[in-house]
Amino acid sequence: MQHSGFNLRNRLNYLTYLAVLVTFAVVIHTVEAALPLPMPVPGVRLGLANIITILALILFGLRSALLVTILRSVLGSLFIGGLFGFGFWLSISAGIVSCLAMGLVLILQRRGFVSLISVSVTGAAVHNLTQLTAASLIISNFDLLIGYYPLLLLLSVPTGIFTGISAYYLEGVTGRMLSRAGREPGR
Repeated sequence: MQHSGFNLRNRLNYLTYLAVLVTFAVVIHTVEAALPLPMPVPGVRLGLANIITILALILFGLRSALLVTILRSVLGSLFIGGLFGFGFWLSISAGIVSCLAMGLVLILQRRGFVSLISVSVTGAAVHNLTQLTAASLIISNFDLLIGYYPLLLLLSVPTGIFTGISAYYLEGVTGRMLSRAGREPGR
């Protein structure tokens, strides 16, 4: 199922679908931030909201996925009380850079060179690298980057695999729903 571009009959349908994706991403982001997870590194999350970013990337393209990522970070940080705080800047910078990286790898996926799971794992690894780099720059300590990145890279593989598998199945479900509604992507 090819989803490049997503030609909808009118802009209202597009905005409605995008608003639903933003809503899902914000809810997942907010709930995940509220759940304490037993992780070996402080601040590590599963990155479940990235499922929605990947879905937006597949269905609507890079520009829309970036919009979902930015709105997720802004609204999610507003809801959890950290707007423009340290965590917000880490979240938005890493979200944007990882979305751009996934957009590049998605080109390879569409040509059959890699799977959607590879797109997701790349996004998770780049997200972690960007967050650590930003944190290291802010606190002027690059030992943080050198010490934590190997562990975070190791953790990004299983979370990226889970996110990629979830996005793959959601793509299929969403494609069938849009097909039934007479709005098959690419028409």
